[in-house]
Amino acid sequence: MSLSEIGLIELEPAQVKALLDAGEAVLVDVREDDEFAEEHIEGSVLSPMSDFELETWPSFPGRKVIISCLGGVRSAAVARKLISAGQGWAIHLKGGLNAWRDAGLPTVTGA
Repeated sequence: MSLSEIGLIELEPAQVKALLDAGEAVLVDVREDDEFAEEHIEGSVLSPMSDFELETWPSFPGRKVIISCLGGVRSAAVARKLISAGQGWAIHLKGGLNAWRDAGLPTVTGA
């Protein structure tokens, strides 16, 4: 197991929703602008993976940052980049927006 895998925390959609509803976390969506505009999780913040830079990565003091994408691949990749850059751990939504939808959780479309 690589170092970047050790600090990777994968949360199920229900766990993420509970953290968001409690105000303990912020969801950062790493998909592209057009994907986000088509459908996203309410309250999520867009920060495309294609624009990723450690120096500009969003932070929300006092709240956990949970990374999301469509299927969990890009969010896990960004999480690994953060861990490799020295952040001890990173959280991502396992299965991304697809898993969120499959769990019957609401999304915002066409916004």
